[in-house]
Amino acid sequence: MYQLGWFSTGRDNASSDLLRAANSSIQRGELKAEIAFVFSNREPGESPTSDMFFELVKSYHLPLICYSYRKFKASRQSQATGIKDTLPQWRQEYDREVMKRLENFHPDLGVLAGYMLIVGKEMCQRYNMINLHPAAPGGPTGSWQEVIWQLMEANALETGVMMHLVTPQLDKGPPVTYCTFPIRGRSFDKYWQEIAGYSIETIKEGQGENNPLFKLIREQGLIREFPLIIATLKAFSQHKVRIAGAKITDSEGRPISGYDLTSDINRIVNKVR
Repeated sequence: MYQLGWFSTGRDNASSDLLRAANSSIQRGELKAEIAFVFSNREPGESPTSDMFFELVKSYHLPLICYSYRKFKASRQSQATGIKDTLPQWRQEYDREVMKRLENFHPDLGVLAGYMLIVGKEMCQRYNMINLHPAAPGGPTGSWQEVIWQLMEANALETGVMMHLVTPQLDKGPPVTYCTFPIRGRSFDKYWQEIAGYSIETIKEGQGENNPLFKLIREQGLIREFPLIIATLKAFSQHKVRIAGAKITDSEGRPISGYDLTSDINRIVNKVR
């Protein structure tokens, strides 16, 4: 059985919702895999939402490993700085401690599902790990807010959501799977017209994230995120996409620039509407 390692801080309801979605897909037999363990960088008592996430994990009878990065950092305050563009020493040491606690598990794939820490080089080398990014391959980088502002500033025609290989360079790993969607057409054009002639800074200072175009782009990306994650896990469990070293390949071992799941995701999204 295909083995998944689940990494989550459990900081919000979305973390629990994503675990529910994956577990439901497994229970229905749609996802031919099992979650080998759930790791959290928080411990019980640090956050009410994380505690609720832990209760959910326990209700599924999944192995739960918790190790507080906050407590670890507090014990390493003298080493809290690092060289530019590298993790501080305490963070590298933290990752090593995490790997010690997971040494009895051998997941085929690690899933960062709301894991709010950058993964260091050694951990990336130990596990094949994937993470969500709210843009299409080659699109804007940064947080989902930064991505949307960049799309608006560039007068973009489309965007998307992708899963990418986790590397020490944040959001720089090669695309694994992705889907795209237009941000032009009947639903969007009137909002593009409303901001015509205004600078992004003016829009930020005025409406900010309440701008209708900003909200619509976010909405359309958000409804595709969970379906893409689950579809990606299915593709891996069915060996339609693989990770070979630092390269993404298809079922025949041929290198690809990401596995396009747009048609699959559109069918799911249209069914929900």
